[in-house]
Amino acid sequence: MLSGNDNISAFNPTNMIIWMVLAFQAGLLNVGGLLACQTFVSHVTGFATLAALELESGRQAHGLGLLAMLVTFMLGSMVSGVLVDLRMKQNKKPKYYIVFGFLFALTLATAIGGFNNAFGRFGRSLADLSGYGLVVLLCFTCGLQNGTITLVSKSIVRTTHLTGLVTDLGIGIIRVLNRKTLQGVETEWMANLMRAGIVLFFFLGSLVGVPLFRAMEFRGFVFPCLISGVLFAMTLYFQVIRRQPQKG
Repeated sequence: MLSGNDNISAFNPTNMIIWMVLAFQAGLLNVGGLLACQTFVSHVTGFATLAALELESGRQAHGLGLLAMLVTFMLGSMVSGVLVDLRMKQNKKPKYYIVFGFLFALTLATAIGGFNNAFGRFGRSLADLSGYGLVVLLCFTCGLQNGTITLVSKSIVRTTHLTGLVTDLGIGIIRVLNRKTLQGVETEWMANLMRAGIVLFFFLGSLVGVPLFRAMEFRGFVFPCLISGVLFAMTLYFQVIRRQPQKG
């Protein structure tokens, strides 16, 4: 990803490090959203269920708000489709530095909002536009990140939620245990290592985020902002600055 290459091995060491870092960031964002607004933000499975429950119970405003979160996550994925997938289909190099630039801008907006008390009282349930504004920002960010990594890894990796990864890990363990009787599973142990690593780093991000957000409240979002900023600077350097022809 750093060089902008679209022919990417799922087990390239540099890519795996980036994916672990992004999983850590997703853990931070998810626990931050949960502690700030009492809702998860990096996976959308529960949004549809809760929206149906709220609508059936006569709480249309909250039900529609939950559906809006699902749509916002999808919109983030659509942006990744424009910046990555379309360029791949057109035989062009994806501009990952633009993706990470967007992630940096979104997390920066979240951090600035936190420093300026733009999201209401920390820890209360979703009740007004300020709370929904935070969750929408986080959902869009996670959708953009997840869509990009899904495309880069050829749908092998997800970094913002664990359901598919844990499922794949379970299947992969059985393949490794029976590798002597199976064909085409030579790299399955490395895939399992990658899956377990992403699960671990997502958990570590959540674990670190709990005391962090309890102590700093909305200002804790400065840390995922720093992570995105570093990744943006790295991809910008390798894909743009270093590739510029030298003068003289």
